[in-house]
Amino acid sequence: MTQTPVAWLGDAEAKPAPDPLIRIQSLVNTIDLESGVDRLAHPADAAPWLQTQGVLPSGELPSPDDLRLIREVREALRAMLVHNADGPAPTAEQLRPLNRIAEAAVARVRLADDGTVSLAAGADSLEARLLSLLLVVSDAQRDGTWSQLKACGNDNCRWAFYDRSRNHGGTWCDMATCGNKLKNREFRARRSRQR
Repeated sequence: MTQTPVAWLGDAEAKPAPDPLIRIQSLVNTIDLESGVDRLAHPADAAPWLQTQGVLPSGELPSPDDLRLIREVREALRAMLVHNADGPAPTAEQLRPLNRIAEAAVARVRLADDGTVSLAAGADSLEARLLSLLLVVSDAQRDGTWSQLKACGNDNCRWAFYDRSRNHGGTWCDMATCGNKLKNREFRARRSRQR
């Protein structure tokens, strides 16, 4: 049984996305692919984080089916972030969980007192709460911040990071770890081909 670390890696992001896009980054970073530690593996471990993020109502435990759906949504979002980092476009199968949410939940138009129009989930179900994440993605795609949220180019990492580099050409969550590992691996592969 995998235990959730006391201090979770994603709780102090080195390259945090702006609000509310950080909600997507935080969800994607609920698993450390290198170690296999998954914050969403067990209901009791996942509940406090999911409640803090607004994915679950306060005091509620997720069912195993709820956790499976949330993990599927997480991986669909990760596939989109891989694409943002010049990786392959997500497949229809990878996007299936997001389409399921989009088809199951309803969004409603909200009009604030100052005349600001926004979309919000129309109910308070798990699907509706996950739909609110898709609305964050939609807003970020519209305002241009979405393309800067990326997944690390290291296949063993795929940590979500917000690319604040001047040319938005960032590839790794951390140059000192993932960047150097991949550059050294590529260098060794080139040298072995030359021999």
